[in-house]
Amino acid sequence: MPGGLTQREAQVLACVATGASNRQVAEQLVISEKTVGRHLANIYTKLDVSSRTAAAAWARANGVGAG
Repeated sequence: MPGGLTQREAQVLACVATGASNRQVAEQLVISEKTVGRHLANIYTKLDVSSRTAAAAWARANGVGAG
């Protein structure tokens, strides 16, 4: 996976890149909001970003969620 992300992290990031809230991501992936938050924290660390906007921009630039 790009950026060293797990498959689930990439799924979370793809949802976030569409503008989904943590609650919406949780509903789409059938996980808890707390789990979404944990995945996002891991994603931010792995991508060296500090916001969901920056993470979404990274996702678009690296084709995560495309297709």
